[in-house]
Amino acid sequence: MAPLVAPLLRRGGVCRSCLFTLAKGVSPIQRRNVTNSWYKKQGMALIEWEKRAEEIKKGNIPNTWDMLEERGYVKDIAGSRETIREMMRLKRVKAYVGVDPTASSLHVGHLLPLMPLFWMYMHGYGAFTLLGGSTVKIGDPTDRLKDREPIAKADLAMNVTKVHFQLKKLWANVETQARRYGYEKEWAWQRAVVNNNTWWNSVTLLEVLRRAGRHMRIGPMLSRETVKRKMSEGDGMSFAEFTYPIMQGWDWWTLFNQQKVQMQIGGSDQYGNIVAGVDIVKTVRDTEPDEARRIPRDGPIDDPAGFTVPLLLDSSGVKFGKSAGNAVWLDHFMTSTFDLYGYFVRRPDDDVEKLLKLFTFMPLEAIQKVMAQQMEDPSKRVAQHCLAYEVLTLVHGEEAAKEAREQHQMMYNKVPLPVVAGAPGAEYEPPVGPTTLNNAPRIDMRLPRSLIMGKSIGRILYAAGLASSTSDGHRLAAQKAAYIGGLPGRRPGKGEPMNPSQLTWNPVTLWFPQETGKYLIDDKLLILRKGKHNVRIIQVISDVEYEESGEEYPGMLFKGRIRELKALFKDLKEGRKTPEQMREYASRIQETYPSRKSPPEGRLRAELRTLSRIEERRNQEKRDAEYAERESKRVEALDRRAEILERREEEEMKRQEGEDQGAEAKKQEGEMNRQEGEDQRTEAKKQEGEDQGGEVKKQGEEEGSERP
Repeated sequence: MAPLVAPLLRRGGVCRSCLFTLAKGVSPIQRRNVTNSWYKKQGMALIEWEKRAEEIKKGNIPNTWDMLEERGYVKDIAGSRETIREMMRLKRVKAYVGVDPTASSLHVGHLLPLMPLFWMYMHGYGAFTLLGGSTVKIGDPTDRLKDREPIAKADLAMNVTKVHFQLKKLWANVETQARRYGYEKEWAWQRAVVNNNTWWNSVTLLEVLRRAGRHMRIGPMLSRETVKRKMSEGDGMSFAEFTYPIMQGWDWWTLFNQQKVQMQIGGSDQYGNIVAGVDIVKTVRDTEPDEARRIPRDGPIDDPAGFTVPLLLDSSGVKFGKSAGNAVWLDHFMTSTFDLYGYFVRRPDDDVEKLLKLFTFMPLEAIQKVMAQQMEDPSKRVAQHCLAYEVLTLVHGEEAAKEAREQHQMMYNKVPLPVVAGAPGAEYEPPVGPTTLNNAPRIDMRLPRSLIMGKSIGRILYAAGLASSTSDGHRLAAQKAAYIGGLPGRRPGKGEPMNPSQLTWNPVTLWFPQETGKYLIDDKLLILRKGKHNVRIIQVISDVEYEESGEEYPGMLFKGRIRELKALFKDLKEGRKTPEQMREYASRIQETYPSRKSPPEGRLRAELRTLSRIEERRNQEKRDAEYAERESKRVEALDRRAEILERREEEEMKRQEGEDQGAEAKKQEGEMNRQEGEDQRTEAKKQEGEDQGGEVKKQGEEEGSERP
């Protein structure tokens, strides 16, 4: 009865129904008065839909079901294809996709069943995404041989919070994509993110067994392939896992009863659960004991139906959404936008056309044009880049998609990537301008227990990056402009942690420091929020563990100057700073804070003096080495110069000797030529004299013979 005391004391104008709701720790359902204006809009929307149905019948407008089949979204159908087709023509059907938060982020595989839901929303149908805050505690046994590990309360709260905001982010980007491709939003468009913990906290096991369990037969449930494999090949099936299809079917019935959700869309492994859900919804609807609350049925088009999307495998047989055995996450702090872009750019040519149809909102004509460009030069991977850009625009927004595309082009065009130097904790800093779902800082962080349990809420908000200073954090608390994850409706001093399966908020006020500890989930998790999208999931760890991690937070004691000193020490050790610069900084700190000398600062100053002496000796040794090196180089230069001069002198001597030898040879040759000429002339004269003497002698003899 203790939880009921506080609400009773402050009852005031609270009705009895809301009183019990607050006592259970569940957010009261917001109810709005129905006005004549609402009925008028409903009537106009119904008339417009009837006109649309006639246009589809005439063939002027395509049926949305045909579009889903043409793009490849339909694998197995729970119900009749023609019935579903006619249902979607005549009725503004509402559909839902369920997601169990088994991890802290969605992955690429979750996008496939969500895409037909997004398409239906853009064509005017109701769309709901169901977050399994309760069913995740049991775990879907489909295609598993071993039981899932029980999920801790803190992990469950973190997963529910992060996946909830991821789904909101996806829906916000779907709205942007709808406007981008010319879909004009109408008043009748409806979408919502719901948590099944909302009704599982209030429904009793007896009611579920009485309404749904008594009509379920064990034979068909045992004949399911999942049950057979787990019992024959696995570690057996627990009763909780065996009843998981009943829980999923009850979720559908609740949505069917409260929101008229008639269709369920699931992954390729969910066909058995969808078929079981169809049977449960029909049974519970038709066996309603109160005739006034019984939902009328006019024909097959009023029955529940569903379908599954195909299982995607790439050309190498690897399940789509896996990279080297790991999931490709939609949280950009777990899988960066650059890596997500690269994952889709690496898709094989044989798969890219199918993926463009499944994961983008591009018209089929535009896809054919892209594929024509792809065929002209497959090496450019035009289709893959188009696919990657469209997926990132859906998941992270257009700005992130453009940035990832530019980074990819820089990387593979050999252009240097810009280096962004982020200070410690930069990923938690609020963006410039309004905080949106696409630019919200990182959600999860760690802080020491002494801060959470012993400091004011203003200092905690500052440390979490939700306030610009401690005083700003106090202003936020005083104005109740920040929120803490906790049971709603609790007054200061009576706080309680929220149900881990469901995200609920309490406004923060200026309470005593020990009050914050009452909101810890499982004694180790605290959730804070400022505005709509700026959320922090804080894991509380011991002071020793936080100190060993080397992490820091804004406002950390003795960390303003100490952090800068440590950075300067690092620069000094790596040679980017000099001891003189360090001493100048220390002097400046001493002048600014003459009386503030913490023990860590004293140790750092002693380390500074030691490092300065070591650096001075190192510099002296360096100067000596440089002087010796310069002297050695000077001696080597002189030796080289002497060697060059000696070589030149030797070459000059050889040249002179060569010239002398040439002149002597030339002189001897001239002398020989002159002597030879003189000899020739002497010989010629001698020969001429002999010839003349012979001639005279001959004439004399002739004259003598003529005489008597």
